[in-house]
Amino acid sequence: MAQLSAAIVIGSGFGGIAAAVRLRAMGYPVTLLEARDQAGGRASVFEQDGYTFDAGPTVITAPYLFEELFALAGRRMQDYIELMPVDPFYRITFVDGRHFDYVGDEDRLLAQIAAFNPDDVEGYKRLAEHSRRIFEIGYEQLADQPFDNLIDMLRVVPDMLRLGNYRSVYSLVAKYIKDDSLRQVFTFQPLLVGGNPFNVTSIYLLIHWLERKWGVHFARGGTAAIVSGLMTLLEEIGVDVRLSTPVAEIVVEGARATAVLTEDGERIACSMVVSNADPSFTYKYMIPSEHRPKNNDGRVGRVKQSMGLFVGYFGTDKKYDAIAHHTIVLGPRYKELLTDIFDKKVLAEDFSLYLHRPTASDPSLAPPGHDAFYVLAPVPNNESGLDWDKLSGPYFERILQYLEERHLPGLSEHLTVKFSTSPDYFEQELRSVSGAGFGPEPRLTQSAWFRYHNRCDDIAGLYFVGAGVHPGAGVPGVLTSAKVLEKLVAHPSIANRVPIAGAPTRATA
Repeated sequence: MAQLSAAIVIGSGFGGIAAAVRLRAMGYPVTLLEARDQAGGRASVFEQDGYTFDAGPTVITAPYLFEELFALAGRRMQDYIELMPVDPFYRITFVDGRHFDYVGDEDRLLAQIAAFNPDDVEGYKRLAEHSRRIFEIGYEQLADQPFDNLIDMLRVVPDMLRLGNYRSVYSLVAKYIKDDSLRQVFTFQPLLVGGNPFNVTSIYLLIHWLERKWGVHFARGGTAAIVSGLMTLLEEIGVDVRLSTPVAEIVVEGARATAVLTEDGERIACSMVVSNADPSFTYKYMIPSEHRPKNNDGRVGRVKQSMGLFVGYFGTDKKYDAIAHHTIVLGPRYKELLTDIFDKKVLAEDFSLYLHRPTASDPSLAPPGHDAFYVLAPVPNNESGLDWDKLSGPYFERILQYLEERHLPGLSEHLTVKFSTSPDYFEQELRSVSGAGFGPEPRLTQSAWFRYHNRCDDIAGLYFVGAGVHPGAGVPGVLTSAKVLEKLVAHPSIANRVPIAGAPTRATA
């Protein structure tokens, strides 16, 4: 009998789960190893006193990427996960009391733009058309293509130049939109994938069209319900999932990944390793020094990591029905605050916030008559040297006080539960270098070929998926990284293939 070719996936974030499904659909036996006691990576869950809080991503776009995973196994996503459209996509609030509801309906969108600045209506139409063109190239043609060869990058440079992708998101938006508030409305999105809109390449304007095309969704039961549905799928298709199994080392023999060693000392042989861990962490700590790529430590040290995240979770015994599901609370400063966070790495007195109220869509996430909230503040990553053991409590209190004064009247009297995480959680629990919330910052010099490659250049059989590699962070990017993987990995021979019962037959690459 032929020797089976087995794949090991390290990490059960969305990238790792998607990789496991796609490799299994190709016919590989797959073992998925997760360091923590629950699956999901950043998309894990906290449960306390009858409240369910998503620990990570809360915005679901491009639902078809989840549908694809179930279809590969001959299943229907709708039998496992229920996605609900959210309207408005986001409510953006300003310090002067005004707000803007970012919605998918163009007539409603244009009417709000006209209320802020009538002269920007035509400018927005041109901006939307530009973002559509960027989407057609940057997402539809390039997002799922490998960029591990410089020639691949050079091939798309003319398109990037023609689309103005050498400019930042803010610079390109400012070309079309003159009102300062509207400029903030249409440039905050890169923060959702770890980028400063004043530095991130304008290719990330494709997010705007992606949201316009497919909308913004939320899963009934929270994002953790998506993880649960996918874990059920993995079980049904025969993926061996092992929780509480941290990997200590990727074994390299003859310049090839041949096994992994767990922290308990177990050696698990394989024909390939797919790391959903932070690639900076993988290269720095999981590959023995003698097998690391040349100048590895220097390269990892030069990576500009994304910002950190402070996330506060709280519940109330009162419903705040005036608060939208997704609310962006903009502070008094925009560029200056982002400079403090990304460049100066200081904790500012002011802040801008993302306030998530999942019970606006799914009341079951809190006890009857209660609301669940999650408030996220972009903060410096741990290269700042900030002592979050001392800072977390006072910083969270400042945020809660601000929310009570401006958005949640009587909050202090109605709090029932509260706790928080900081960049320390990302560094210590999620193994993210520098406590970065999204891996490398998605600036131009860290995108496509310049980003960590999906296939290791120096070690055969070692691949990467997740936020740290092409196409980047955010749920669509992370899921798409597994599609890139699929193009890099050869199908097992027919003799070595282990098919999924009931799944469509896939052609041999």
